[in-house]
Amino acid sequence: MYYAYKYRLKPSDAHREELDRHRNICRQLYNHTLYRLNEYQDEHGELPSMTTLRSELPDLKKWWDDLNDVYSKVLQTVVERLFDNLKGLSKLKKNGYGVGQLKWKPPREFRSFTYSQSGFKLDKKGGQTVLSLSKLADIPIRLHRAIPNDATLKQVTVKKEPTGEWFATFGVEMDREPPEPPENPEKCVGIDVGICKYAHDTDGTAVGSLDLTDERERLEREQRKLSQKQHGSNSYEKQRRRVAKYYADLRRKRRDFLHKLSNYYAREYDLVAVEDLNVKGMMESPSNSRNTASAAWRTFLSLLEYKCEREGTHFVAVNPRGTTKKCASCGVSTEKPLWVREHSCPACGFEADRDANAAWNILSRGLENVGVGYFESTPVETALPVDTHISAKRVVESGSPTLKERTVSAVCE
Repeated sequence: MYYAYKYRLKPSDAHREELDRHRNICRQLYNHTLYRLNEYQDEHGELPSMTTLRSELPDLKKWWDDLNDVYSKVLQTVVERLFDNLKGLSKLKKNGYGVGQLKWKPPREFRSFTYSQSGFKLDKKGGQTVLSLSKLADIPIRLHRAIPNDATLKQVTVKKEPTGEWFATFGVEMDREPPEPPENPEKCVGIDVGICKYAHDTDGTAVGSLDLTDERERLEREQRKLSQKQHGSNSYEKQRRRVAKYYADLRRKRRDFLHKLSNYYAREYDLVAVEDLNVKGMMESPSNSRNTASAAWRTFLSLLEYKCEREGTHFVAVNPRGTTKKCASCGVSTEKPLWVREHSCPACGFEADRDANAAWNILSRGLENVGVGYFESTPVETALPVDTHISAKRVVESGSPTLKERTVSAVCE
């Protein structure tokens, strides 16, 4: 399995200047490669291969002296990056989207470069951990969490954020056996995600959505101030950094919440069943798209999937159709508008919270998908009478959880 570990760099002013210089050289090489690609297509009537353009790098270094200051693997990944962008455009075109052509990258849009396979290592110098980059520098790095000993470092991407901060993202590879279907159904859970309550599971735990209203309003105020500045002026650049800082703060709080919540479920259970949501299609809907985007369900499901694989937990994504309408007790479907938050079955009389009923249906489908028998007891006799609501603040902040409270803040990333 391939994982990414992201760390903050602590470069000096001299390091920042050198990092920016390498980034700019890579940007210019990207633009030159794009020019050569278009030129080759005009001459031969077809696109060149990636190998063809990479083979031109040695001759290019003879008259472009700056390329000799950048590690060779970094230059090769710049060419690979161009062809990855071409593949992305081709995929969009096949899916029916109208796409244009690749354009030259201005400095603000080319923020990273990658060392692949070699040319980098983590080292100890002067009592601190540094990231040694070939032909660049030894840059102090803040390793807030250790990389597993059995992990193999494959590459590192150095990126400058809009706030001016530098980060290093390591691509590591670890051998992980695919998890077997669980034998103990008591450690299985179904999760229904939503807007009012972010997650409601079959154990009766309800996690409230993260309230980022203050952060969003603050960001909007700073954006309005930015629109009043003269573009290109010093005050504009200063305000742009403020906007980037507040946007990064909002994004980090959201991802921190999603990391902790997904980590809790991955570590506490043997099987996790969720809905295979078409978030992209939901975003195209004219109603409630802003709250859908803020919920970041696809990010949560992606984080949950890779954490389950890392922890040996079986992850199952089921068809979401009808999970809210179907009764978890008898299976009869009942139409319910969105504003109706309680499930009341006209056939068997089973009553429950709307999201709790959906969570039981999700778990039932997940167990069927992996061939595991369902619970002998009904939902009425287990989770539903002991539903406990937990606010999102409890998830973000640290605490002293108890088994009775089932506080998900106990397990952090």
